[in-house]
Amino acid sequence: MGFIMGKENFSKIKLLKIWEILKQESDENRPLTTGQIIERLADSGITCDRRTLYADIATLNSFGYEVVTQKGQHSNSYYIVDRSFDIPELRILIDAVQAASFISPKKTEELAGKIAALGGSYRADILKKNIVEFNTTKHNNEHIYYSVNVIEDAILSGKKIKFQYFDLTENQERKFRKNGEKYLVNPVAMVFSNDNYYMIGYHDNHDGVTTYRIDRMLNAEISEESINEKAKPKGLNVSNHRKQSFFMYSGKTETVRFEADRDMLDVIYDKFGENTRIICLDEKRISFSAEVEISPVFFGWCCSFGERLKVVGPNSVVSEMTELLNKMTRFYSEYNSYDNRIKKGDSDVSKD
Repeated sequence: MGFIMGKENFSKIKLLKIWEILKQESDENRPLTTGQIIERLADSGITCDRRTLYADIATLNSFGYEVVTQKGQHSNSYYIVDRSFDIPELRILIDAVQAASFISPKKTEELAGKIAALGGSYRADILKKNIVEFNTTKHNNEHIYYSVNVIEDAILSGKKIKFQYFDLTENQERKFRKNGEKYLVNPVAMVFSNDNYYMIGYHDNHDGVTTYRIDRMLNAEISEESINEKAKPKGLNVSNHRKQSFFMYSGKTETVRFEADRDMLDVIYDKFGENTRIICLDEKRISFSAEVEISPVFFGWCCSFGERLKVVGPNSVVSEMTELLNKMTRFYSEYNSYDNRIKKGDSDVSKD
């Protein structure tokens, strides 16, 4: 015995289908005519005529589902203007997905398609045709979506998280840290930085903040243990941590004084924020202070600008920077000496 749809249910389904058709296929530049809507309804096995379609459109409008009507000489046309996202917004989201290295190639394609579909079928076709594949190195860990979901649930439920953590060998094979034993961490937040996705957390028995790349996690699960609020670093602020750290490397926080060329203002504002107080020393040089987490990566960042940026205080940080530079100078001096001996054909080189 076949299922017979009641008149009331049929009317509800027809209204939903009309709204779905208009949302997917219409906009202010491409309204659908009465005949086109009736034809699409018929393709779905729903019968409708012009008179009942007018009434259905009026019903949708009366319940807040705004459908704009364009009066025509022989037939009306209809479209929906209000969408959750417009084309520029969807383009930004798609480009962000394309640029994110932690999203695998397969997931990038799937997610970009879903974002494009939010603009309706016509706009989705335009967006997909104009997708530019960024020259971004993509990671291949397909578990990242699962790990993100577990971390989010753990944070919301106030639980610790357990996971395995690995590095990649020279043969692109996974080598687990701690011999595969699971880490147990108090999660705080997830942060996107330098094309990677990180989890920020802390341990019960270690001071300070720890960061983990989510694409390096496997077999994440929520622990039965509740988050240890007593072990949480005092004054922990995720936004400040992201601004103070360099490439998410943690270290002791110091207020560092810098001198720099005036043309480095954009770099300074991008890294430390537009509220950074700048002092003009002369026509070419400026000075400023910023709270940073001291790490080898911080010193590397400073060195990347050569003489254009200089750390001038405090003395302890200047000493660390000087020690690092001296160590690197000795390293390259030894390398050049060895290289020159090889070029000269020194027979003793082979004995070194």
